[in-house]
Amino acid sequence: MTILALDFGGTKHAAAILADPSERRWQKYERAFAPPNATAQTDIEMMRSLAQSVLQGEKPDAVGVSFGGPVNAHTGIVRLSHHVPGWENIPLQEILENEFQAPVAIDNDANVAALGEYHYGAGRDCSSLFYITVSTGVGGGWILNGQPWRGCEGMAGEIGHTVVDPNGPMCLCGKQGCVERLTSGPYIAQRVQDILQRSRSQGRILRALVQGNIEAITAQQVNEAAEMGDAIAIQALQQAGWALGVGIGNAANFLNPQLFVLGGGVSKAGQHFWQAVRHSARNTALPEITVAIVPAQLGDDAPLWGAVALATGI
Repeated sequence: MTILALDFGGTKHAAAILADPSERRWQKYERAFAPPNATAQTDIEMMRSLAQSVLQGEKPDAVGVSFGGPVNAHTGIVRLSHHVPGWENIPLQEILENEFQAPVAIDNDANVAALGEYHYGAGRDCSSLFYITVSTGVGGGWILNGQPWRGCEGMAGEIGHTVVDPNGPMCLCGKQGCVERLTSGPYIAQRVQDILQRSRSQGRILRALVQGNIEAITAQQVNEAAEMGDAIAIQALQQAGWALGVGIGNAANFLNPQLFVLGGGVSKAGQHFWQAVRHSARNTALPEITVAIVPAQLGDDAPLWGAVALATGI
């Protein structure tokens, strides 16, 4: 049996194949960054190329797909991407079934990554968890009583668009103070850039890391500067962690899962971010509720492993 796993990310895409779902090593694996100004069409073409590279002429028996945006898992239609234009109402499942002549199962990246961590990663001993990906955007996926919970229209888990600061900055979704607007990687970088442009006496370590090119600052460099003691970087990560922690604390109050699993690039930030997340979540949740927050075990591959689970129906 050949299982093809595909991950359409916001800034990078990946494809891998596996012969046996019980194995823990890919037979072949390819990952590539999306080009600047990507569109739905360029994303599909890039994924087609990655898939052909790993398949090498072989026909898959089943295909599992993780997509970085809202998806109707029943119809296989992508609703939209918040970060790449042209994805509105694209029948991705139909396109891929025609491409590979095999059954295709598709869901949004957070739901798929939740499946991955539940079956193969940090949630193997749990019956309920909430997986949160913090990267280009912020999304969430629920596993309740051992099964994915997508909501009546497939939109459950959108913690990134939980409002935690009604007077906060405007999010791409049109609301103010969303978790995503305060916690995602691009916005962490943007916040730091804005501060440094207003005050040339601050952020000495950050400025040195990018050789004075403030516009080149990324969330990863913000974390590096925070670990080196840069006050602006520390403050930015603490604010990001605070916002995510409020969202987590409220989610704990709503559904009380056994575990919260954090994945995505921003989750790799250091102590300043994690301490703020845990402190804020603990302060927001009711005292009687246990709030266990752990890093994802599968890293960037959580959506791919979840795609295997999705394709095989385990």
